[in-house]
Amino acid sequence: MIDKKRFTDLCEKNGILLDNTALDRFDLFARLLVEWNTKMNLTAITEPQEIEVKHFLDCLLVQKYFDFSSVKTAVDIGAGAGFPSIPLLICNENVEFTLVDSLNKRLDFLSVVCKELGLNARLIHSRAEELGQDEDFRENFDLALARAVAPMNVLSEYCLPFVKSGGSFVALKGSNDDITPAQNAIKTLGGELINNVSYKLNDGDLRTLAIVKKISQTPTQYPRKPKKISTKPL
Repeated sequence: MIDKKRFTDLCEKNGILLDNTALDRFDLFARLLVEWNTKMNLTAITEPQEIEVKHFLDCLLVQKYFDFSSVKTAVDIGAGAGFPSIPLLICNENVEFTLVDSLNKRLDFLSVVCKELGLNARLIHSRAEELGQDEDFRENFDLALARAVAPMNVLSEYCLPFVKSGGSFVALKGSNDDITPAQNAIKTLGGELINNVSYKLNDGDLRTLAIVKKISQTPTQYPRKPKKISTKPL
């Protein structure tokens, strides 16, 4: 499905080294993504080279700006088709990943992906607003990840309640997402923005990566009910 040589060279140019097992997994993931996309809406990106750059590399570049060496547990909020969690799990199998999504059909797809790729991940069918109040998940992760799910102030309320003090929240955003207005929300939720990186993918597309450190516990009233978050965002 993907051009393994092209993808290897692309990753190496960005300081990412992939072994043959990882390449085989990325190839199979791309095949499953395109196959399942004919049955349900997973992605508008289905051309092999675009999958390599706009999906796989886009997710893997998180490792260029964030150190995974101290991460033992991670949660992907709004996991969708498995981005960024599946590419990052392929390269960080020592991390215990939990993938959360509100749509069961997407979790059916992710279950097949994990089985076919030989990856271990916990899949949870839930809304982030509800799961963030569950003591089994609240402030229980070293890292929370989300990719283009919502504006940063809203996304912070979804994600920061899952992160333990001292942990991190990393948001993969598009080029037009201004992080600055979310500073108050981040602070209210116990976080501190420590890095906001803008860069280009190899095809020229712009991306923004926001890295938030969890400084203190999130106040118990957050996350709020879905209607409150949408009508009165922080």
